[in-house]
Amino acid sequence: MVRIYISIGSNIDAENNVRIAIHALQDHYGKLILSSVYESEAVGFDGDNFLNLVVGLNTEEDVHTVAVTLRKIEDDNGRDRSGPRFSSRVVDLDLLLYGDLILNEAGLELPRDEITKNAFVLLPLEEIAPQLIHPVSGNTMCDHWMSFDKESQKLWPIDFKF
Repeated sequence: MVRIYISIGSNIDAENNVRIAIHALQDHYGKLILSSVYESEAVGFDGDNFLNLVVGLNTEEDVHTVAVTLRKIEDDNGRDRSGPRFSSRVVDLDLLLYGDLILNEAGLELPRDEITKNAFVLLPLEEIAPQLIHPVSGNTMCDHWMSFDKESQKLWPIDFKF
């Protein structure tokens, strides 16, 4: 059994699509640890604000099976991969951490670089796993959040009914 962390993001019918993604993950994996939901401005392009959160869960699936499962959930819910990398999303499910695995393969990087670069990933991850050690830096998520430039990216928690 391994603990994994997944970020969920959407800026197209975001409340509905975030709920759908959470339910799909619950149906497949069971119990989830859910962060608060945060709203943030689009990063890397001009677009509508995003809703983001991070979920933690335990699985016996290998890392590649998890990646396939996440892609299937995205595809089943209308994810369009034909546009630019930084663009609006119906739903985006990113595997952030798979235990302490360090991996860099085509299409699969662990831990995800976005953990320490994007507030909308780091803050919700720090919220549910503050003492989790980043497998590359050796620092806790709390340490990373404490040193993050909070003025560089704005985000705010929203009242979200799961």
